[in-house]
Amino acid sequence: MAADKLYEGPITMTRKGIGFFSIGEDAEDLLIPTEWANHALAGDIVKVAPAGLYRDPLGKMPPRASGKVVEVVSRARETFVGTLVEENGLTLLVPDYKKMYVPLVIKDRGNAALGDKVLVRLGAWAADKEYPLGTIEEVIGKAGIHETEMRALALGQGFSSDFPPGVVADAESLEKNGRAMLAEEAKNPKRRDFRETATCTIDPFDAKDFDDALSVKKLPDGNIEVGVHIADVSYFVKSGSALDKEAVHRATSVYLVDRTIPMLPEILSNDLCSLKPDEDRLAVSAVFTLDADANIKDAWFGETVIHSDKRFTYENAQEVLDAGSGTLHTELSTLHELSKKIRARRQAKGAIEFDTAEVKIELNTEGKPIAVHLKERKATNLLIEDFMLLANEAVAKHLSALTKNGGPHFYSLYRIHDAPDTDRIENLAHLLRVMGYHLKTSGSGQVTGTDLNKLLESVKGKPEEYLVKMATLRSMSKAVYATRNIGHFGLAFDFYTHFTSPIRRYPDLVIHRLIKAHAGGAPIMPEEMQAFDKLALHASEREVAASDAERDSVKMKQVEFLSGRIGEIFDAVISGVTERGLYVELAETHADGMINVRNVGDDYFEYEEKQYRLVGRRTKKSYRLGDPIKVKLIAARIPEKELDFLPA
Repeated sequence: MAADKLYEGPITMTRKGIGFFSIGEDAEDLLIPTEWANHALAGDIVKVAPAGLYRDPLGKMPPRASGKVVEVVSRARETFVGTLVEENGLTLLVPDYKKMYVPLVIKDRGNAALGDKVLVRLGAWAADKEYPLGTIEEVIGKAGIHETEMRALALGQGFSSDFPPGVVADAESLEKNGRAMLAEEAKNPKRRDFRETATCTIDPFDAKDFDDALSVKKLPDGNIEVGVHIADVSYFVKSGSALDKEAVHRATSVYLVDRTIPMLPEILSNDLCSLKPDEDRLAVSAVFTLDADANIKDAWFGETVIHSDKRFTYENAQEVLDAGSGTLHTELSTLHELSKKIRARRQAKGAIEFDTAEVKIELNTEGKPIAVHLKERKATNLLIEDFMLLANEAVAKHLSALTKNGGPHFYSLYRIHDAPDTDRIENLAHLLRVMGYHLKTSGSGQVTGTDLNKLLESVKGKPEEYLVKMATLRSMSKAVYATRNIGHFGLAFDFYTHFTSPIRRYPDLVIHRLIKAHAGGAPIMPEEMQAFDKLALHASEREVAASDAERDSVKMKQVEFLSGRIGEIFDAVISGVTERGLYVELAETHADGMINVRNVGDDYFEYEEKQYRLVGRRTKKSYRLGDPIKVKLIAARIPEKELDFLPA
């Protein structure tokens, strides 16, 4: 490693301000001590010079290769949400973002009060100053109040409910003219007309937008035509418009516990583009001719007009299937039979079946959590999933075949999922061995979807089921958007993209434009396509930010729900073990918290890293990962989203 070499890339930071910088897969990350971090923050793009071996003055860690940040090229975050406090006569912002290791100094408080949550823009950070300056951009409200905390979670990840003036103007124009535009376009002879074909939507009971519908028709030759119809957002959202630019910026809708922060204004998401029952709607469709075994005999992709006959909830549709009669019973049972065959084929190819229960929090009108449910996945949930996956895969194949000959349309967007990192799989296999499970891997740390499914099947119904599923999920690579296709490991697909949700995901909207361009519609300019790489990266990043905000909103409400149950005993499972103590997850709510090592028991507990356990020096009592445990709740800190327990 040449001393004069400069590396450029993202830096990761711990809460204590120690940095780590990757210089390639085969080398250990460089350690960046706080004093050499040059005021870099988590995720910043930095230039780093190797700085030889670093010896910790306190002797807490062995010497290791280190680096110095010589320049911060770009900031990962320009704004921070936090609470205003006063210290030594200074007003400081204590950021909610856990990886922001310093407070920001606020020179002008304006109309904000101490204890308020505010959004602050990062300002200058002089080389000789301990803390950076910050400017208040928005006062969110008093910390601890439901409305304040929910808005703070979204703003902290860069999502705002308010649309800029240009978008508001576009939305108002659509309020006036959208219905007439829709009625006029529905007459377009270029659109395939499905208004006479039995069609329905199946969504959660509280869904506001319906972006996918299914139609089904028996053909004279005994085959079945199934249409997967997706809201035609691209008809209303033209490339380069104010609406489009804001949709690119947001890249995704965000679903917090109590609200949706939509990618598009409501006139589109809940009205003109929503596939409501008993109304004509524009769609972009994937239409399949399937035989009785659900094999694809023919597929067509293009613009359509549809008329949904029925808006089902998952529960209503399930009732019709269970009762054996009711609205569209024949069509639903046909779809159900086909979906089972589609799924069996996918499973046989090694698609991984992560059937983890989703947490749903019920709130009262004041936003207080009154119940925590685990969502049940019914056959109708799976039915919709099967047809959406079928359409996404087929569209990806279709566009790939069209783009590989070069020509004006030489790019597509894919949803890719790399095979898991071999080290992570080795770690997972070791962790599972400690818990008494065997995961078959090849000598080089590779694993197949089929073997992962066998593992997931073997833990069904056991106390550690959720833990094993989550550990397996964490060992997977992250699915991302890309212009280069490498297939999707988790789904066992060679081709996959996102086509089915353009109301709430920008990449799907791009895919719709590509389908239209290839079918002789408006061409997509080469410079627009060259921006796809950047778009793929941005959409992947915003997706992570949205899921962080969603997860934090659930976590906050779980903690608030349990704050009224201090002193109660709960069934749990040990979900993590460190020298700091035990992490536990409650069986009934999936809320997680910690037992500090000092509170584990009347003994000195030592951490055995290889065995994932704490062992009492005197009593030899051991607490191991995956063990069931009864715990007593002793504290619930809502702002920090943290719970503390004792063994019961």
